[in-house]
Amino acid sequence: MPDRARKAPGPAAPEDPALRRLENIVLPDASPLPSAYAEADRRQAVADLLTENRFDPVGVPGGPFALLLCVREGRLVFDIRDALDVPVRAVALALGPFRRLIKDYHLIVESHEQAVAEGGHEARIQAIDMGRRGLHNEGAELLTQRLEGRIGLDFETARRLFTLVCALHQRI
Repeated sequence: MPDRARKAPGPAAPEDPALRRLENIVLPDASPLPSAYAEADRRQAVADLLTENRFDPVGVPGGPFALLLCVREGRLVFDIRDALDVPVRAVALALGPFRRLIKDYHLIVESHEQAVAEGGHEARIQAIDMGRRGLHNEGAELLTQRLEGRIGLDFETARRLFTLVCALHQRI
């Protein structure tokens, strides 16, 4: 009978990418935002995040995860929890690098609301929307950079999280 080569054990099987996602998002204050537009934007960002996202806390096994997103002592805190609501990691980011983008985002939202209320021209509203998308892209890039090596995100997840960061900042 021929000798059979034994296969050396390889690296552990990679985790299922479908589990590297957010299953729940909790914001600290359930009170409505100051405007209906901002509140609808926040609700849509949460709904879109829960539908599709990639959230991969580096070095944390398992998933899916719950995220408690809040601002504490001037820092943006990502309190990451497992399916049983057990804290697995907290990541805190200084808000300073985001302040200009957040301020610009709120100004764009106000401009959009004003244009709609005045029955503004479609071209003006579209231009404001393009500016808003540009700010979202810039905020997503900054958030991805600041979380690099700590939490892996895809671009759309980062965009939606940036919307929630703006909503949190509006409440404080």
